[in-house]
Amino acid sequence: MQTLPTELGILACLSILAALLWIPYIVGISKTTAPDGAPDPFDRPYDLYALPAWVHRAHRAHLNLLEQLLPFAVLVLIVDRLDGFSALTYWTAIAFFWIRIIHAVGMISGRLKMPLRPLIFNLGVLCVLVMGFAVITAP
Repeated sequence: MQTLPTELGILACLSILAALLWIPYIVGISKTTAPDGAPDPFDRPYDLYALPAWVHRAHRAHLNLLEQLLPFAVLVLIVDRLDGFSALTYWTAIAFFWIRIIHAVGMISGRLKMPLRPLIFNLGVLCVLVMGFAVITAP
C-alpha cells in the first residue's frame, strides 16, 4: 500500500475547502431579500455591494482561494511528477493550507482587516512561488 505524500493530502483538503467555500455565499444570498426590481439571485446574481458585507466577503474569500489554489495545485502535481518533494515542499504545503484557512475565516468574519488581509494573501502567493522554485530545482 502506497502512502499519500503530505503535499498531495494537503492539496486534497484544499480542494475540498474550495468545493465547500461557496456555501456561506449561497446561505447569505438565500437569507437576503432581493432589492426591488432585482432578478432572482440564483438566475443572475445582482450587485454584490447590495448584499450584506459578510456575503460579499464570503464571495471574495471563495474567489481568492480559487485564484491561488489553481497555480499551487498545478505546481504540487508537477513536483510530484518530478519526484521532487522535500522538507521545503512539505512545510510550504502545510503553511499554504493554514494561510488559506486563516484567510477564509478572517475574510468571511470581517476580522481580517488592513494590513493583515493582504499580508496573509501575499503569504499565499509566496507559497506558490516557493512551490514554483521546487519545480525549477527538482532533481
